[in-house]
Amino acid sequence: MKNVVRLVPIAVLALAVSGCTFKGTTNQTTDTTSNITGTTSGKSWFEGGLVKKDQEVQAFVDLNFDNLKQNMAAGYGEYLASLGSLMGIAPAHQDEFFALSQTHYTTLVRSEQTTPAEMLVAINQMLAPHTSN
Repeated sequence: MKNVVRLVPIAVLALAVSGCTFKGTTNQTTDTTSNITGTTSGKSWFEGGLVKKDQEVQAFVDLNFDNLKQNMAAGYGEYLASLGSLMGIAPAHQDEFFALSQTHYTTLVRSEQTTPAEMLVAINQMLAPHTSN
């Protein structure tokens, strides 16, 4: 009986801690979503609760910018693979995309002040010679 009594406060504490974590995560998600509902042009990324098809890549880059920079520097990663897929890069060319991103990293991310939009323009310029018309 003594063990059960000792476990109750621990269980309550565990629930309280997980509740705080969940609340913090929910607030961060809500804040992030609120911050991205409009771009500097005043144009919304969303239509009917979904990201517009023509805004998917920009939204992805904006929301995953730091992770993308890390993946590009490493020359691989799930964020970079997802970006490639969103940009229409065939799975057979993903490794080439990874290598190009790593090789051109200093061009794609010129400085700490590089914005997600600037990086996306640089990626498109990097890929232009490699796309078939």
